[in-house]
Amino acid sequence: MLLSLALAAGALSAQPQAPEVAPQKVSASAWFVQGASALGSPANRNFISNAGFVVTPAGVVVVDALGSPALALQLLEEIRKVTPLPVTHVVLTHYHADHVYGLQAFKAAGAKVLAHRGARDYLASDTARLRLEASRAELAPWIDGSTQLVAPDEWLDGPRDLVVGGVTLRLLPVGPAHTPEDLLVWLPHEKVLFAGDLVFRGRIPFVGQADSRRWVAALDQILGLEAGVVVPGHGPLTRDARADLQLTRDYLVHLRRVMGQAAKNLEPWEEAYRAADWSRFEHLPLFQVANRMNAYNTYLLMEQEKD
Repeated sequence: MLLSLALAAGALSAQPQAPEVAPQKVSASAWFVQGASALGSPANRNFISNAGFVVTPAGVVVVDALGSPALALQLLEEIRKVTPLPVTHVVLTHYHADHVYGLQAFKAAGAKVLAHRGARDYLASDTARLRLEASRAELAPWIDGSTQLVAPDEWLDGPRDLVVGGVTLRLLPVGPAHTPEDLLVWLPHEKVLFAGDLVFRGRIPFVGQADSRRWVAALDQILGLEAGVVVPGHGPLTRDARADLQLTRDYLVHLRRVMGQAAKNLEPWEEAYRAADWSRFEHLPLFQVANRMNAYNTYLLMEQEKD
């Protein structure tokens, strides 16, 4: 299986629309790779999310596993260009498909996987199983019958300091927000934060079934860390967190305000959606794809919150 994945990972010439898995140095010890601002497709190999890694004297800690086993194999190759040390751990910021379908490649390489226990119900759910089945059809050959959901080796119940080679990474649960299991990965001695999908840059965030009130609070918690660098789950890194996180925060606040008012006034959702002012956000990538769904889910959430 790994041989076939390696061959698939090398078939870049057949996938001209796919971004390169090209690590960008973030700090003395940390790197990240940036996915496309797009929906997952065979053309981009489901490379639509970011992943990172931290090199320590005893091994490498990877943050998120990318959206296919082939991408994960390619990331492993890129890590070997930086250091011959093995990947000892993979820390998941959350269990969405574009961040976890590469896990089996890291497990085969001997890494230990850590995730927050909030993902346990999802991982065992029909939703996760059906999503994988759909991905096998929609994202072939990058996701196929050999692609599996991988459970973590360790479920985290609260904050945890992961120490590898004398380097401390602080794993900070902040969910439920974007997902029940949101986890920040904080490298305090270099002031680098891997924020997962709590932060989207350069595109509309995917809200889904998120607890947007807690998501806004989590963004405020991120700002309180005063990170020098924030690596988002999607989009380029930022060295000005207060300015660049504001777009995600403002979008969520706007959703909650307009949909909350509509729910409070018992306005039909379609009328409320058409009447809302989306002009500040409608130019952003994936607005046409995601905004209606985000607004509808927020409307339902606000109906529950007002009860």
